[in-house]
Amino acid sequence: MPMLSRGKHRNPSKGACFMEFASYLAGERWSDHPSCTHPLLAGLARLVNDHTSDAARPRLAELIPSVIGLTGDDPRLDARIALCSARAALPVVAHERQLAMAVSILSGEHVLAELEGRPVRDLSERSRQALAQVPDATRWAYTFGRGVRVSPKGFRRYAAPNTVQLAVRGIAQACVPDPDPLLRDLLADAIDDCWALLRPAAGTSAETAAGSTAGTIVGSASGAGTGTAAEPAPATVDPARWADACRLTGVSA
Repeated sequence: MPMLSRGKHRNPSKGACFMEFASYLAGERWSDHPSCTHPLLAGLARLVNDHTSDAARPRLAELIPSVIGLTGDDPRLDARIALCSARAALPVVAHERQLAMAVSILSGEHVLAELEGRPVRDLSERSRQALAQVPDATRWAYTFGRGVRVSPKGFRRYAAPNTVQLAVRGIAQACVPDPDPLLRDLLADAIDDCWALLRPAAGTSAETAAGSTAGTIVGSASGAGTGTAAEPAPATVDPARWADACRLTGVSA
């Protein structure tokens, strides 16, 4: 049974990062890039795993089942994950990173509005609240982005992964007493946003999903509103492996 630790591991006996553990629980080939999880969400999970302290990392284990089967081709997923990351980082990161996070929020909202057929200046309440905390960075971001159009394809390919990476590193290096809870909350919020888009009827949080459906999480996704549909292969959590993981990490099964 692997134990959560930093970095990539050759096999379970050497330990596991968050996504390697997910591949193990899903019964996939051992990998930190399993097919059972959306690539950007998996990238966020790997970054959070590696930037969380050794003492706090076991608490991430309870979120692992909730990413299994959580995938699809809907481009709104990338925008939502990037927005979660930028909003979490904006209030606490260093000034130069605040500018980048503010720009990422405006760009992500623009792309999401375009994909959903809404006015491009129609910001979500969460983004408005985040931007209101850093008015100087927000004014600069609006000036910087004036006349600049970010395509959904370009945002998905370049801006979203860069935003996630800058956000996690910025939080880990921020001048706060303990960045670990901020990193864990970021990952949990991103998982919740993906659940809300792919399974709107579920109405559950990442932790509830991890605890109550650990043995039966099955991946399915809909591209409603985007003109596409995705039907990923079913992904389930092996209940015996999850029970063993719970015993080792102290997580409630």
